[in-house]
Amino acid sequence: MSGPPFHILAKPEDIAKYVIAVGDPSRVELLSTLLGDTRIVNTHRGLLTVTGKYRDVDVTLATHGMGCPSASIVFEELGMLGAKYITRLGTTGGMKREMHIGDIVVATGAVYTCGGCGLGQYMPGICAPTSPDPELTCLIMKKLREIGVKYYAGPVYSSDAFYAEDPEFTARWSTRGVVAVEMEAAALFALGWMRGWRTATVLVVSDNLLSEKKEFATTKDLKNQFLVAAKVILDTYHDIEHGRK
Repeated sequence: MSGPPFHILAKPEDIAKYVIAVGDPSRVELLSTLLGDTRIVNTHRGLLTVTGKYRDVDVTLATHGMGCPSASIVFEELGMLGAKYITRLGTTGGMKREMHIGDIVVATGAVYTCGGCGLGQYMPGICAPTSPDPELTCLIMKKLREIGVKYYAGPVYSSDAFYAEDPEFTARWSTRGVVAVEMEAAALFALGWMRGWRTATVLVVSDNLLSEKKEFATTKDLKNQFLVAAKVILDTYHDIEHGRK
């Protein structure tokens, strides 16, 4: 589509080339503590968006909401406004028995129901390519290793229905190599290839679907893990901007 965005009421100069996108606006507030010279560039529709500087690199933190249809609107409008690198930082349900709450997952791909995630309207009858940008993803994993942060790498399942995940769902996908479930990566990755953005997804485990203990951690509970993961993404962006890979 052409014309100005309808939901992120910002100007191109308000949105940086480098973006971290999150589902929860409280995460934008949390991650803003890592930036200097911050300014709020959008609050419309509750899609809190903040731009600031990480060291000498401009970065935007954007709320994308829950689920692929909501997130796709935000990703598309960020791209219209000049975003070139978009990394989703969110929560995920672990689907490996050894995963613990607070563990880090780097998505190497995203499974989704064909026609789901809003992607059927972009590519009718076709399952879209849903892998992240390999270079950006590898650089993030390298940075995690450099600072000694253990992480899981593997494909995730991008679900359209949070409460549809039952034991049968978990058993089916965990035995097919899927390491975790979330709700937005497939759309981000597919749109990245369509629009020419570099994309990645880094996730913090908020619960384990294979655990007998039914625990669910909030952004507040996972504050330290989100700050560590965000700093890794920000340092990766800084290295890219300065040609250090």
